[in-house]
Amino acid sequence: MSESRQRVRGRILPREKGAAPLDVVIGVMAFLAALALGASLLADRQAESWREGLAGRLTVQVLQPDHPTAALNMDSETDAAIQILRGTPGILTVTPMSEADATKLVEPWLGADALVKDLPLPRLIDATIQPGAHVDFAELTARLKTVAPDSNVDDHTRWISRLQNLANTIIYAAYAILALIAVATAAAVSFATRAGLEAHHDIVALLHQMGAHSGFIARAFEWHYLLSTLAASAVGSGLAGIAFLAAGGLEFAGVEPVPFLPPLGLNPRELAWLLAVPLVSAIIAWATARLSVLAALREIY
Repeated sequence: MSESRQRVRGRILPREKGAAPLDVVIGVMAFLAALALGASLLADRQAESWREGLAGRLTVQVLQPDHPTAALNMDSETDAAIQILRGTPGILTVTPMSEADATKLVEPWLGADALVKDLPLPRLIDATIQPGAHVDFAELTARLKTVAPDSNVDDHTRWISRLQNLANTIIYAAYAILALIAVATAAAVSFATRAGLEAHHDIVALLHQMGAHSGFIARAFEWHYLLSTLAASAVGSGLAGIAFLAAGGLEFAGVEPVPFLPPLGLNPRELAWLLAVPLVSAIIAWATARLSVLAALREIY
């Protein structure tokens, strides 16, 4: 009897050509959802990279003074600042940056032409702070000003905060997009369920007259849309995964990365998160179809 009920329930909604548009819509939304989820993973990874790269470091800039002996003053102030930094407790390493390295820092912004070499670039000193050590930046700045009046100290706190805020904005925007896609998926499945129930009204009415409970009829619809949505969303998220793999392989193909943008490829652990898209889509379709059918049957009967 149970096997017979399963066969009957499976025939309530036969696979029709009219289901293709819904599959396309579900696949496209799953593709967009996977892209949004991947973007949030990229932003979170890049934020962590920024924190690791800037935390525990400070940079001292020695600006070029506006007088004929500027170069001599910059050299003397830079040497004096290096000595102050090396004598400060808690500072682990002190590395002066060459003019060539400083020029490379501005090349992505201004290019590599002769104009960059003529700019009055500051002398940069990179210092790392010993883990767990406390450095009084106000006192350090005051000490540096006594020997290098044209120096500035940057502990990167402002940059870390701004970059973290940027990453959080991208992540929250991606989550908002995922929420909108979930709502759109539920609306599409609800509409399709109502249409399917209307199209199979005679069969549903006959089953109801034969004593079939509303739950039995709802299970036929919910499993139909669960499997259909699972297949369509798996294709969409799979295409998104291929897109991320292709984006990650552009550099190996000789395409130069865009300056200041993180690598667009996802690592295997991040790609595994894309599997959540078809699973969540199928659950949304299952719940939506069941609630829609039960609500419709209460209205009819």
